[in-house]
Amino acid sequence: MEQKLYTPQGFKALQEELDYLINVRAEENKKEISKARAFGDLSENSEYEEAKNEQSIIHARIDELKNMIANAKVIDESQIDESVVSVGSIVTLYNVERKREFTYHIVGSYETDPENGKISDSSPIGSALLGCRAGDEAVVIGAREQHLQIKSVSRARDN
Repeated sequence: MEQKLYTPQGFKALQEELDYLINVRAEENKKEISKARAFGDLSENSEYEEAKNEQSIIHARIDELKNMIANAKVIDESQIDESVVSVGSIVTLYNVERKREFTYHIVGSYETDPENGKISDSSPIGSALLGCRAGDEAVVIGAREQHLQIKSVSRARDN
């Protein structure tokens, strides 16, 4: 598996989810399975079946997170030119066609959350912005062509 880029915040979120699943959710699930076993005949025990299914989902996600963490490349913020758009940048843009200003946080592909303004560096907009500076214009080729003027570039900071 190829290495994927993560912001420090995104990598921390992976680690926190893994810790929660291993130390909290998996332990809760063990108790749910034990409780459901006490109900008797397992062949007709929907609580037991549901708890076992949940166990499979939890362990699959744990395995996925371990793999993601093992193949993660965390961005070293101290080595980045903050005036150039890269993973971790906060970019304020002006869409020429729509005459609208908006802000995106450029993140690694596993950190995307479009509803909260986090877009992937490999998305059409993200990839068009990489390497740009304030004052540059980026053209995004997609369903329709977009002309974006970069108003400002800054770095996300830990909260």
